[in-house]
Amino acid sequence: MNVVSLFSGAGGLDLGFQQAGFRVIWANDFDKDAVETYKLNFGEHIVHGSICDISTDDIPDCDVIIGGFPCQGFSQANLLRFEEDDRNKLYLEFLRIVKHKQPKFFFAENVRGILSLANGEAIRSIEDDFASAGYRMQKQLFNTADYGVPQSRHRVILVGTRLDIDFNYEYPKPIFASPKKNEKEGVKPWVTIGEALFNIPEPESSHNLHNHIYSQYKVTNRNFTGHRRTDPNKPSPTILARGNGKGGVCAIQHPKNHRRMSVRESAIVQGFPMNFEFLGSMSSCYRQVGNAVPPLFARAIADQLVKYFEGEK
Repeated sequence: MNVVSLFSGAGGLDLGFQQAGFRVIWANDFDKDAVETYKLNFGEHIVHGSICDISTDDIPDCDVIIGGFPCQGFSQANLLRFEEDDRNKLYLEFLRIVKHKQPKFFFAENVRGILSLANGEAIRSIEDDFASAGYRMQKQLFNTADYGVPQSRHRVILVGTRLDIDFNYEYPKPIFASPKKNEKEGVKPWVTIGEALFNIPEPESSHNLHNHIYSQYKVTNRNFTGHRRTDPNKPSPTILARGNGKGGVCAIQHPKNHRRMSVRESAIVQGFPMNFEFLGSMSSCYRQVGNAVPPLFARAIADQLVKYFEGEK
C-alpha cells in the first residue's frame, strides 16, 4: 500500500495514512521549513522544490496519491482561460501526475468553497478532468469535529477511483456530534478545546513541550475571524494558516482568552502527537500547523481504503 504525497506540508495527511498502515514512499513540498519538519518526523523521502519542476519519471509508481491543491483560480471569469491562470498551476500539476502515474486511488483535500466556486462549474470542471484521466470522482464536505478532532474545520475530500478498480469507496461516518443533536447510539459529543488543552501548562511555566511558544499579537475580542473569543465548551474555531495582513499569523485565542494559543496548543487542536516537532520560525510553525490536515481525520479517511487492500490480499 504505497503512497505518493503531493503538497505534503508538515505531513498531517501523511501521518493519518501512515497510522492506517500505508507506506508513504515519496513526498514533495516547496516550503523549506515544512520539508525540514517532515524529514525530522518522517524521514528523508521528501523532495524539496516546486512540483512544476519535477518530472513524473522521477516520481515512483504507487497505489495512492494524496495531497491538496489551491483553488483560488477557479472563478467564473477564469474557467474559459483555465490553464492561463497561474493560481491553477498546482491543480494542473496534481492532475498531470495522477494522469501519468495512474494510481488505483487519489485523495485530495480542499476548502469547502471549492463546491460553490463559479456556481458549481469549477467542481464540475474538475470532475470532467479526472474522468478524462480515467477516474470516477466522489466529493463530500466534512467537519473534522465529527471525527474526534477538537476543532470545527470544514473541508472537502475528493476521492478518485481508477475506472478498472471494482471497489466503491465509502466515506467514514461521523462518530461525534454536536450536543444539540439527538445523540445516537455510538455517537459521542464533540471533543471541546477546553478538554483538549486541560492539562497543558502555561508556556512560561516549567515544561518539556516542543514548540510551546505563542504569538504576542493582542487579544481584542472583536467579532472577526481570528479575533473572536474562544468558547472552552465547544471545539476550537478553525486553526488558521493565513497572516494578519502584516506578515504574521493570527493564532486563535486560548480557551481562557487571556492570550493566543501556542504553536504546540494549535498542533494539539489539529491532532498532532505531542512528540511531533515543528521546525522554523514561530510564524512558519503556526503556518505549517494551520495548513495541515488533522491526522486523526486523515486516519479515518484512510481506514476506509484499507478495506480494498485487505480484500486484494
